[in-house]
Amino acid sequence: MRVVSLDMNRLIAGAKYRGEFEERLKAVIDEVKESSNIILFIDEIHTIIGAGGSEGGNDAANILKPALARGELRTIGATTLKEYRKYFEKDTALQRRFQPVKVDEPSINEALQILRGIKERLESHHNVTITDAALVSAAKLSDRYITDRFLPDKAIDLIDEAAAELKMQIESEPTDLAKAKRALSTLQVEKEALRMEEGDKNATRLEEIEKELADLEEDKISLQSQFDNEKKVFNDIAVLKSEIESLKTKASLAEREGDFSKVAEITHGQIPAKEQEVNSLEERWKTMTKEGTLLKNSVDDEMIASIVSRWTGIPVNKMLQTEKEKILNVESILNQEVIGQNEALKAVARAIKRNKAGLSELNRPIGSFMFLGPTGVGKTQVAKTLAKFLFDSEKSLIRIDMSEYMEKHAASRLVGAPPGYVGYDEGGQLTEAVRRKPYSVVLFDEIEKAHPDVFNTLLQVLDDGRLTDNKGVTIDFKNTIIIMTSNIASDKIMKYEDRNERELAVNEELKRHFKPEFLNRLDDIVTFNPLDLEAITGIVDILFESIEKKLASRDINITLSPAAKAYIAQVGFDPDYGARPLKRALYDEVEDRLAELILEDRVVEGSSVAFDFVDDEIVVNID
Repeated sequence: MRVVSLDMNRLIAGAKYRGEFEERLKAVIDEVKESSNIILFIDEIHTIIGAGGSEGGNDAANILKPALARGELRTIGATTLKEYRKYFEKDTALQRRFQPVKVDEPSINEALQILRGIKERLESHHNVTITDAALVSAAKLSDRYITDRFLPDKAIDLIDEAAAELKMQIESEPTDLAKAKRALSTLQVEKEALRMEEGDKNATRLEEIEKELADLEEDKISLQSQFDNEKKVFNDIAVLKSEIESLKTKASLAEREGDFSKVAEITHGQIPAKEQEVNSLEERWKTMTKEGTLLKNSVDDEMIASIVSRWTGIPVNKMLQTEKEKILNVESILNQEVIGQNEALKAVARAIKRNKAGLSELNRPIGSFMFLGPTGVGKTQVAKTLAKFLFDSEKSLIRIDMSEYMEKHAASRLVGAPPGYVGYDEGGQLTEAVRRKPYSVVLFDEIEKAHPDVFNTLLQVLDDGRLTDNKGVTIDFKNTIIIMTSNIASDKIMKYEDRNERELAVNEELKRHFKPEFLNRLDDIVTFNPLDLEAITGIVDILFESIEKKLASRDINITLSPAAKAYIAQVGFDPDYGARPLKRALYDEVEDRLAELILEDRVVEGSSVAFDFVDDEIVVNID
């Protein structure tokens, strides 16, 4: 049996006169009927409904119906469930002539078998080698991180792009050779410029340049020769593999025609000879690799991880040793930015370590936390620090102010307005933000102010790590950290010093505001401690360091004496308002004074400014 694809567009193209399209399609049907070994394949089969139909004429679907009903036409069609419902189910006569077969997405192992089946074809097309580790990575990483597409399509695209990228690298000049050529060009220009001038210094420099040019020319010739040799091996392997593919096609045709002597000659004579040549060249390449090569000829798992990172923005490359050390020390790194909240940072650090070790649940966010505590104790700062630590930028923080979601109708803004309402095409404020930044920290600020319907929407995010927007698109939250901040029970936190008493009071308050099913889906409810004077003094160092960095770019050095630091901490200390009054104290005592001195030109580039506390006031000394 032969499977033949029917291209409806080519069939319709150029059919100007009435009856011309019908005649073409009829000829196709007659040929298929005469040849009893043809199975017709029609991709996007829903397009036959209405195709070629003109006033008073039949479309392709109605022309095919009689032949399908009599069983004269063996046909396979492919379409999506959405298109099937939209077109086929409306035409019951056509629907009755086909047996629906639902094709489910293959599992990772099934997709891997498909990838291994097409591996040779992709290698031959791109003239590169694809390792089995790359196929495994493509199947696993695409399933884990590319959630808006299906296997095996997304895995094939990953392999295809990686192979195309490698092919471009092979066809381009290696970096070392390009650098050598640029260096030669630069020295040649310098040499010509010096020749136009006279002087002993120039003569000495010209001698040096001549020597450097000779060395570089030798390096360039060596690199060019190595590059040409490596490329020749690649090209020879590619030509042989292409010839093997061509021979396999010839053998297949000969087998269909019954020419078994030709089949035997090709499969047992010509193909093994070509394969032996390929093996010999590959062994030669292995020897060259041990000595060091300019080019890379195989797609590996690291290339696949790099492309997944480029597509999704998620850094999925293998962790280097330095990054492992960074993750192990996450708690101490966060403690440098957030002072006096050890318990909160421990809870967050545990979730990050579980995720990086691959032990967290795959169908849930990396971590989901509710931060409770008085204002100004560092709840939002932890979220900012976490975004900067994990994703190297505070821009990876998606902040949603829940005071904007106090009304019942506002809950729909998270996923987008329903059809027919203003803003339907704009997408949801939450879903659209996460779709664009799938690897981020999502901060719901002052969560207690939101309408209860908002909590119902968030249940799906916390439990399944996904949310469907107003257009039916599923957004993946599996690579996000969900943080909710709240001032609920802040008076209880301030009132009770004993940890157990405080937790009991806080839990009672939480139960009055949130449903049990919502609280139960959170990984941890973290209580932030009120800041004491010692913590405030530590925060002075962090805030003053940011001022130092601003002025360092202008070559201005500033220092703060211990006495001045203690005074600013005392002035800015207010247990009810946390660290926020401290910022105002720094504005008043340091930044405002600096601004005046800079504008008066008393502090210029190269100046040193020292802040001290003498006779109950801050004094400024300028050097």
